[in-house]
Amino acid sequence: MAKEARLKALEKLANRPAPDPALVAERAAAQEAKAAAEAAKREAKREAEQQAKEAKRAAAEAARLAEEAAQEEARAKAVKPAKSEAELKAARDARYAARKARKR
Repeated sequence: MAKEARLKALEKLANRPAPDPALVAERAAAQEAKAAAEAAKREAKREAEQQAKEAKRAAAEAARLAEEAAQEEARAKAVKPAKSEAELKAARDARYAARKARKR
């Protein structure tokens, strides 16, 4: 019985009409168009990802430069010129005078 079914299926397959060449060409063209659209979509996505990477890299570089500038500015502010003996004495005398004024 299985043998008969298999033979019948093979015979049906062999007797099947040949596909219409126009239909085959149309399907092939549709497949090519679909593949081209997918390739274009992949390329657009790849370019968008590349631009995002470049923007992220540029932002990181700008942040690094800003951080360096802030550190340089902090270093510049941290380095105070040493006060001379006269300036130190004047500051000490001013504190002393202020203390005396509060006590009176």
